[in-house]
This record gives sequence, structure tokens and C-alpha cells, in this order.
Amino acid sequence: AAIRSIEAPAGKPARGTQPAGVAVVSRRESAAALVHPVRRRVLEALKAPGSATTVAAVLALPRQVVNYHVRALEKAGLVEEVERIQRRGLEERIVRATAAYYLVAPDALSGKAAPASEGRDVTDRFSASYQVAMAARTIREVAALGELATKAGKRLSTMSLDSEVTFATPAARETFARDLLDAVTAVIARHHSPAATGAHTYRVFAGAHPKHFGESK
Repeated sequence: AAIRSIEAPAGKPARGTQPAGVAVVSRRESAAALVHPVRRRVLEALKAPGSATTVAAVLALPRQVVNYHVRALEKAGLVEEVERIQRRGLEERIVRATAAYYLVAPDALSGKAAPASEGRDVTDRFSASYQVAMAARTIREVAALGELATKAGKRLSTMSLDSEVTFATPAARETFARDLLDAVTAVIARHHSPAATGAHTYRVFAGAHPKHFGESK
């Protein structure tokens, strides 16, 4: 699925289509709309195109209240108009969510970008702060590049690896960290060609953290 910034709508949606892809929320106003309990329910109901009237019936809320929240979600870039239809002599707006899923960038909550290298803890490769900062940078950059690729009619070329490893002892974990660092450094040195004509630079981000036991297998 495509990933893009919420500030870069995917264009006028076709009638009857469902929202797709992942939208990255980087504005504080949009993030605030996402965490509002009523607006979150309205947004979930609009995963399928609907109107303030139909959503009000589903959520058992007054239509005026739902319409107010729909307007706020639309202003935040989380809802978009699909079409307008005539019903009982009145014009009714049909809207839907702008994406199937939303990912809130960490800097949307703090109001500034998470530093990739600032302060002792953030530059320590074994600190959680450093890993979160790099993950935040990945979210921002992939969203921005995905937007550019979509505008150019191209597919953003990325690569990801997801795996698990179980360590018998803390010492084994430390040995793994050294081996991984050495292996990645060697692979980068072997393939790095900054002077090549038409070369493209990629970021390489490797990280590991304890598995969350509440996560489904």
C-alpha cells in the first residue's frame, strides 16, 4: 500500500472506492483530531463513504454534532469529499477517510522534528531515544519521498527486513550487536559508490529491541 503525508491528499477519490494506503500525520492539528474520541469514531465510520446523516445513525449521535466533527476532520486532512447528491430536495455531501490507516509522526506531538543526533542519549546507538529518533526520521522521509514518487507516477523503491532472534545471555546479545555492526559496515563498504554516474543514495537503518509480549505472533 502507498504511504504519503497527510498534507498531500491522493486526489479526488472515485465514487464508491475505499480509502487505501497509509497517511503520515505530521501536523499537530491533524494529530489532535485523531486523538479526539468522538472524531476518532466518526473517522472509523467513514472508512466507507458516508454522510453526516448516515454516520449519525450508526453512532447514535445528533447529525449536527457529526457534521461539526466531519468538518473538523476535513480541515485536518483526514476526511475528503467524494460527491454531492440530491436527497429530498437537499444537497448531501458524501465524504470518506483519506487513508485506510494513519501513522502519527513523533514530531507532530512535540511540534518539532525528533533529532537524529543531538544530546548524549540520542547519539548513543544502544539508547532507546536514538532508535526512536531514527525511526521518526524514517517515517518523515519515506512519507515525503512517497509523495514525490506518486506525483511522478513512480513507485518508491525501498527494502525492509523483519526478523527475530533469541539470545541465551546478555553476553550473546552484545556479541550479536558487534557482529551485526561489522557485517553491515562491510556490506556498505563493498557497495558504496558515491562517484558513480547516476548514483542514488539510500539510508540504511538497522535496529533491534525486545519483543513486546502483548504482540500477536
